[in-house]
Amino acid sequence: MVFPSKIIHTFNLTTLYNMKIVNAHIENYRLLQSFNLDLEDKLSLVIGKNNCGKTSLLSVLEKFLSNDVYQAEFAFDDFNIEFQQQIKAIVEADHLQELPDPFGIVLKLYIQYEESDDLSNISQLMLDLDPEVNKIILSFEYSLSTEKLMLLRSDYTIFRASLNAVTATKQEDEAIAEPAVAMAVADLEAVPVAEALVTEAETLDDLAKKDSIYYLKKYHKNYFKIFKKSLEYNNETNFIDLTKQLIKLDKVINFKRIKAKRDVANQEGNVNRSDKTLSRMSSKYYEKISNPINESESIRELIDQLGKTDVHLTGIYEKVFANLISKVKRFGGIGAEDSIINIISTLEEKNILKENTTVMYNHNAFSLPEDYNGLGYMNLIAMIFEIEVLLNDFKKIKDPDSKPADINILFIEEPEAHTHPQMQYIFIKNIKNLLHEASTGKDADGITFNLQTIITTHSSHITAESEFDDIKYFLKESKNRVVAKNLKKLREEYGENIDQYDFLAQYLTLNRTELFFADKAILIEGDTERLLLSAIMKKIDIEHKADEIIPLLSQNISVVEVGAHSHVFEKFIHFLGIRCLIITDIDTCKMEQVIKKGAPAFNNDGSPKMARNKCRVAEGTLSSNAAINSFYAGKSLDDLKGLTLAGKVHSKLNDAWNVNEDGKLCIVFQTHENEYHARSYEDAFISLNKQFIKDNKDNFRSLKNVDDLDDDDLDAYDIAANCIDKKTSFALDVIYNSDGTYSNWQIPGYITEGLLWLRK
Repeated sequence: MVFPSKIIHTFNLTTLYNMKIVNAHIENYRLLQSFNLDLEDKLSLVIGKNNCGKTSLLSVLEKFLSNDVYQAEFAFDDFNIEFQQQIKAIVEADHLQELPDPFGIVLKLYIQYEESDDLSNISQLMLDLDPEVNKIILSFEYSLSTEKLMLLRSDYTIFRASLNAVTATKQEDEAIAEPAVAMAVADLEAVPVAEALVTEAETLDDLAKKDSIYYLKKYHKNYFKIFKKSLEYNNETNFIDLTKQLIKLDKVINFKRIKAKRDVANQEGNVNRSDKTLSRMSSKYYEKISNPINESESIRELIDQLGKTDVHLTGIYEKVFANLISKVKRFGGIGAEDSIINIISTLEEKNILKENTTVMYNHNAFSLPEDYNGLGYMNLIAMIFEIEVLLNDFKKIKDPDSKPADINILFIEEPEAHTHPQMQYIFIKNIKNLLHEASTGKDADGITFNLQTIITTHSSHITAESEFDDIKYFLKESKNRVVAKNLKKLREEYGENIDQYDFLAQYLTLNRTELFFADKAILIEGDTERLLLSAIMKKIDIEHKADEIIPLLSQNISVVEVGAHSHVFEKFIHFLGIRCLIITDIDTCKMEQVIKKGAPAFNNDGSPKMARNKCRVAEGTLSSNAAINSFYAGKSLDDLKGLTLAGKVHSKLNDAWNVNEDGKLCIVFQTHENEYHARSYEDAFISLNKQFIKDNKDNFRSLKNVDDLDDDDLDAYDIAANCIDKKTSFALDVIYNSDGTYSNWQIPGYITEGLLWLRK
C-alpha cells in the first residue's frame, strides 16, 4: 500500500540517498540484554575490550539479516543468561503467564528517510500517514508466543513425568528397569523425549539436572519462531506481519560482512602447494563485475580472446587425443558414427581466473607468488579484494534489472589481523574514502547506493586515526549486560569547558587511545613516575606474592602521563567505566605578600598583593594541585592530610564525585610517614630511602651537592631541592642501583596503598 502523503521517487543510477539506520536496539541476545547502538551516516567504529559484545553484534545482525538459512539458526545459549532464568521460571511456574510481545531475542532497526529518497520499497512498510513522521521500525524476533508457551508447558510436564518415573525406579534398585522405562514413555510419541531416556551410567543427580533449561537446549526450535514485522514509529503495538503478508526485505536492506577469520595463510615450506587466496578472490571479483547484458569493453575483449583460444586449442586437442578417439571409434554403435567423439576447448573466463591466475607482488624488481608475502599484506590485500566484491554485490551489477537496496550495510570485523601499526593507520585512513567513492558514483560504473559501514576493532592505532564522532564504545557493565556509548556525547558532558574536551581528544589521538581497551588505568604526572612505576609494580607483586590476586604487571593496566591535567580526564574515565588510580603530589603552598623590586606591593584598594608560594607541608595552608582541588573542592589542607584511603575513593553520581569506598576512582598523594610529611614524590622517596641513596651516591649521576646528604640539619624537602639535578635521571639511578627484587629501597606509602587498591 502506498500512502498518498508520502512522495515516491523513481530510481536512477546517480540518485544520492539519505535513508539510513539511525539506531539498532537488541534484546536478550547474549550480553546484549537491552542494548542500543546509534549508527552514523557513513562509518561507525565499534571499540571495546575483549568479550564486550562486538562479535555478538555481528552475529545477531547476520542471523536476522543474512539470506543464509544456516546463519539464521539460533542456539539456546544465544539467549541472555538472565533471560534463560526468566524462561525457566515461566515454564516451571504453577500457572500460565501472559507473555509480553515479543518475548525472546529482538532486533529493532530504526530507519530514517527523507523526502528526496525513493520510497517505493518501504511504502508498504509505512503505518503512519503523518508527513512529519519520517521513521519506520523493522523488528526481527526469535520469539515465544503465549500459544506456544502453552504447548511448551504441556510437553515439559510430560517430559518431567517420564523422568520422574525413571527416577523412582532408579531410586528403588539403582538400575533402570526396562518395563519402567517403557511404561514411562508409552504415551509420549507426540513429545520429543527420546533423548530424555537415561542410561545405566547416569546417577540420580544427573536426572535431577534435566530441568526446563536442559529440555529447551534441545527443543527450543519447536516453540520459538522467527517473526519479521514493521512497527508504527510512535505506536509499536501496531504492526504489519511481514511474513504473513509475504513482504520481503531484500530490496530494503542488504547486509554483507567480512569476518575476522579471513582465508589468508602462508604455506611456508610446502613446495607442492601454493596459497591461492588472492587468486580465488580475483575470480569472485570477476563474477561480481561481469554482466552478460551490459559487458564492459575489457570483459568483451577477454571473452573474444578466449573464443579464439578455444578454436586454436580444439585443433591441437584433435592431435593430442587422436589415438584415444580412434580406439573409442572401434567399439562402434547402432550406427556407423555413433561412437565418434570430439574433445573441444570450452574455456570459461571465471574458471580461468580461479584456477589459472596467480597474484604476484613485486620485490626488488622480481615477481614473487602471493603466499611469499607476509600475512599482514595478504590480509590487507584480501580485505580490499573482498570489499570490492561486496561493493559490486551491493551495486547489483550482475542483475541489470535490479537496483541497489535502499540501505546497504557492510560489517568489517577486526581489520587489524596480522598487520603492524603502520598498516593499520593506512587501512583506516583510506577505507572511508574508498567506500565513499564507491557509493557516491565516483567509480567507473557511476552507480550510487546508500552504504553504512560498521567496523569493529581492538586496535588503538585504528582508533587513533578515526574520527572521534564515529566511535562507539562498548562497556561491559555487568556479567550479563553491555552498553554502547557514543564518544561524541562526551563532548556534551564537558559543556562550556570545550577546551578541556579538545585537549582530551587531541591528547588521546596523539598518545593514549589504548585507554579504550584497558581494564584499569593509572594517571601519573610525568616522566619520574613513568620510569619507576614498572619497578614499583614489580616490587609490590613480589612482596604480595602470597595474595591470591592477579599481579599488577599481569593485569591490563594503561599508564598515562597527564601532567597537572588529571582532572580533565575525570569525565572520560567515568565514560569508560574502568577502575582508575590518580597518583599526584599534594603540592602544598602558602599565601605570601609579593615583594618585588620596582613593583607595587599593594593593590589599588590598599590590600597587599598576595601570591601562592610552594613550601613544606608543615608550613602550608593549602594545595595548589588542580586535581586535588577539583575532587576535594572546599576541603582544607588539614582535611586532606587527615584522609584515610577510604576517603580517597570516589564514585560519580549526578555529575558530582563523592567519596564512596566502593567507587572506581582513587586519588592518592603524599601522607605522613616516618614522622615526616612529604610534598612531592622525590621528597617522599628521599625521606624513606636516604641511606640507600648515600650508600650508592657514587653511582647516582643525577645528584649535585652530594655533601648535603650528610648534613643532618637538612630534611628531605631540602635535599630534593638542592641535590637532584634531573628528576628523570634520578629515577633511572634508582632502578640502576636496585637489587634483583628491588628490596633495598622502600616505596612511598601513598603509592603502595593506591596500587594495592588498584590490584584488587
